Amino acid sequence: MLDLNWNFLFEPDPSSGDLIWKMIGTGLGNTLKLSIAAWIIAMGLGITIGAARTGKRKTLAKLGDGFAEFFRNIPLIVQMFLWFFVVPNWIPILKSVDYSTYQFISAVLALGLFTAARVSEQIRAAILAMPRGQRAAGEALGLRGTQVYRYILLPMALRICIPSLTSDTMSLIKNSTVALTIGYAELMFRSVKEVAETNFRFFEVYAILTILYIGISMMANRVMRYVEGRVAVPGYITSKA
Repeated sequence: MLDLNWNFLFEPDPSSGDLIWKMIGTGLGNTLKLSIAAWIIAMGLGITIGAARTGKRKTLAKLGDGFAEFFRNIPLIVQMFLWFFVVPNWIPILKSVDYSTYQFISAVLALGLFTAARVSEQIRAAILAMPRGQRAAGEALGLRGTQVYRYILLPMALRICIPSLTSDTMSLIKNSTVALTIGYAELMFRSVKEVAETNFRFFEVYAILTILYIGISMMANRVMRYVEGRVAVPGYITSKA
């Protein structure tokens, strides 16, 4: 039988003196900050690059393709190490910031750019799946290239690929655990490195981790499903909020 003891959550940590539940709560907050910041980068950059890859400017399209192929084909953990250990040698100003801030910036950039490459592929596929007549109709109305994307193609493409963007959002939250490899005190690092390995309550800690990650992911899923239902276009998206 397992010797379960949940009271340890309300005890001070032997090494830091902080209450254990507060340490886990701090890790949860850091995970949310990391995930939200990386999500903003991923969506903004991914949508822009995805649109550029379908445009008429071949140079921009090739640069977008190169970005997507580069960041999609390098494992996330390798990118995390590159941003943390290698890039500061090229951008010395990063070495002058606070160490915890430097860890956060490295993790956000690695996670954000990795996910942006995936988002750009979703946007590119959604735009190419749309009837060519929509682009032609916009041009016939006198809209410039950027206006065609802003008012016609992107609004429809985003509606089409919301289900795949939901999957990318949930993957981003789970991928945030890779930040522990550079010592960023996110949820996994706080729970395992600073709690479980000190208090030897591995089962309880992993059970809490499982519940928290399921809760965060399901919350993101429900928000995206609600948005999907609100902006659904008949014939393209059939789900309801």
